[in-house]
Amino acid sequence: MSLLAERPTTTFTAPPDAFAPAPAEARGLARDAVRLLVAGPDGVEHARFRDLPAHLRAGDLLVVNNSATVAGQLDAHLRGAGAGRPVVLHVGTLLPGGDRVVELRTAPDAARAVLDAERGQRVRVGRGAEVELLAAYPRDGSSPTGHGNRLWRAGVTGDLDAALRRHGRPISYGYLDRSYGLDDYQSVFSTVPGSAEMPSAGRPFTPGLVTRLVAGGVAVAPITLHTGFSSQEAGEAPQPEWYDVPDATARAVASTRAAGGRVVAVGTTVTRALESAVDPTGAVRPSSGWTERVVTPAEPPAVVDGLVTGWHDPGASHLLLVEAVAGPAVTQAAYDAASTSGYLWHEFGDAGLLMRG
Repeated sequence: MSLLAERPTTTFTAPPDAFAPAPAEARGLARDAVRLLVAGPDGVEHARFRDLPAHLRAGDLLVVNNSATVAGQLDAHLRGAGAGRPVVLHVGTLLPGGDRVVELRTAPDAARAVLDAERGQRVRVGRGAEVELLAAYPRDGSSPTGHGNRLWRAGVTGDLDAALRRHGRPISYGYLDRSYGLDDYQSVFSTVPGSAEMPSAGRPFTPGLVTRLVAGGVAVAPITLHTGFSSQEAGEAPQPEWYDVPDATARAVASTRAAGGRVVAVGTTVTRALESAVDPTGAVRPSSGWTERVVTPAEPPAVVDGLVTGWHDPGASHLLLVEAVAGPAVTQAAYDAASTSGYLWHEFGDAGLLMRG
């Protein structure tokens, strides 16, 4: 995995019990009842997600990701050295030519990455499918065997898609209290299947909340970005991801900016897609394809003024994007408040609205 030259300046320590163990509904909350921390140049305020309309204004534009999560986790066995060893296989992006991006995690709960697999090893999924580890992804490292690598480009033998349909479940990690169904990993905007992991910033929205936002003059427009794996280690760059910014959304961004409104991205995925569609004049154009755009303070956003987001781990590349949108001072204040006030991390956790001045 390629490393970023830039590192986040935001420092914090998340409490050990900060990972949300279950969806809000399983914790007795409505989706839009998760906590919302609002941060900007004027300070920090604590609210509930259903209070979002009070922190936006008529003429603002919310851009959302309509990518739907697909089943991408399977129980499997590693062949070759350590033959028969149980692992959890995470199946990600479908690459041109039919190869897949995969990650091996420890069985049974995918708590840790498996780092001792090697190029050429095969991973068996049930009786009908197998993947072969071909090369480190997104590019080869220095090891001739690939030993120590986390993400792989893998060739597929048999019907992996059928195995995913029959036995697949949503990608999850060891901090959850149990497995949850695919419906728990969708948002009200999820209409285009393709994300390996949930674009989670959109999860707390409900139909009623969207109605209140629109009735208050806040517009909503979609993009599509199919996510890869969200489990980057500190300093790792995001993977290439496929995106689409349609003409109607590009025009909505242009008209919002021309009228003095703010463009608020619902998630780092939306920020990446919009900024990948910016032309040399600074305008968003209809665009689709694979993006390797990494939004950082050194390469800041051209059109995104604010961000609805979850909470990211120390050193994560997503933190660079947050700093690029909100500025390092606002980001640090937000993370100081979230980490000391009991906010919950990760895909089923609490949210933040971070605005630049």
